[in-house]
Amino acid sequence: MTWNGEELDLDAYLARLGHTGGTKPDLDTLRTLHKEHVAAIPFENLEMMLGRPVPLDLPALQEKMLHKRRGGYCYEQNLLFAAALERLGFAVTGLGARVRAGASVTRAVTHMLLKVEVDGEAFHCDAGFGADGLLEPIPLRAGAEMQQGEWRFRIEQEDDGVLVLRTEGSDGWFDLYAYTLERRLPVDYVVMNHYTSTHPRSSFIRRPVVQKAAPEMRRRLVADQLTVAYPGRTADERSVPVGELMDVLDREFGIELDADDSAELIRVHYAGA
Repeated sequence: MTWNGEELDLDAYLARLGHTGGTKPDLDTLRTLHKEHVAAIPFENLEMMLGRPVPLDLPALQEKMLHKRRGGYCYEQNLLFAAALERLGFAVTGLGARVRAGASVTRAVTHMLLKVEVDGEAFHCDAGFGADGLLEPIPLRAGAEMQQGEWRFRIEQEDDGVLVLRTEGSDGWFDLYAYTLERRLPVDYVVMNHYTSTHPRSSFIRRPVVQKAAPEMRRRLVADQLTVAYPGRTADERSVPVGELMDVLDREFGIELDADDSAELIRVHYAGA
């Protein structure tokens, strides 16, 4: 199996999601699992902030996100999701994207997403983009548009055949990332992960980033700034004092760090904040 689905502790995964429905490999199951995964497992880069490597083997992903009930970023999230879908009988292909998100230059392919085929139709799935990301699958075809909770998403095709996932904000449509249908294998994400988690120019090694998408709001904690965005109005923003940091991680994102990790995170990244 491409995604090592046979090694997945499926019961632990479904319990982490709070899933009590069926597991037949059909569109209803795909939609439900995607929504539950996004709701249950936050986006976060705290391992990097704690000076640790980010392993992508399935045992490490399960230990972190299922047993320790932590979050992860795109490779961690979507590799776990791919293993679960493969285990249930879905056809899953890995893809790679160039994140745009307001960038003025062309970025490298460093984001992971999935193509999942159900009943002869392909769907764009992504449980690991963070606050602006999809809540559920969207048909993988140019012109596809969906309302997901309070948020709207669209896939557009550019002249060179590149597909672009966009979301609608207060200022109109906004590019999230661009991708092609070139197949990516787990080893490709190991290379991407090495760059993203270690390169001096990677935005993920500079400051803590914790995010969560929800049907009615988008939450972000970047360094010590907490932002909660709602559709159609100005986002709420505030600084988080060091003394409130662990409570905010728990209350807003469902992340509980032990005493040692909490102290180290504050010492390295929030001292004097």
